Amino acid sequence: MKMIQAMALALALGTAAAAHAEQPLQRTDLVRSDIDVPGHEAVQVRVDFAPGVLAPRHAHPGEEIAYVLEGTLEYRLDGREPVTLKAGQSLFIPSGVVHSAKNVGSGKASELATYIVRKGEALVVPAK
Repeated sequence: MKMIQAMALALALGTAAAAHAEQPLQRTDLVRSDIDVPGHEAVQVRVDFAPGVLAPRHAHPGEEIAYVLEGTLEYRLDGREPVTLKAGQSLFIPSGVVHSAKNVGSGKASELATYIVRKGEALVVPAK
């Protein structure tokens, strides 16, 4: 009986892990902490993109520094030419600037996004 329960648990965990891994765009919250600037916080998120996946146009209630961990991402910031970054490169995105990011490589791409944002507001605001 215990063997059957163990196998069922392993199957359930394996299925959940596979479903989690198959998401085309996955955000993983890493750190959220108050900072010395009143009303602001620092937030750090890992974002994983499947090949060809686009993070649609959006903005943030503060600054973002995007650091590409792996792969190749194209960033489009309103009012600027597109910028393509590879692993080890980073980009500063000013507060409120509408932008998108797309995996333009053949494999998975990942970024480490660090934000200094107004506390209590939605971190990601979809563009209209």
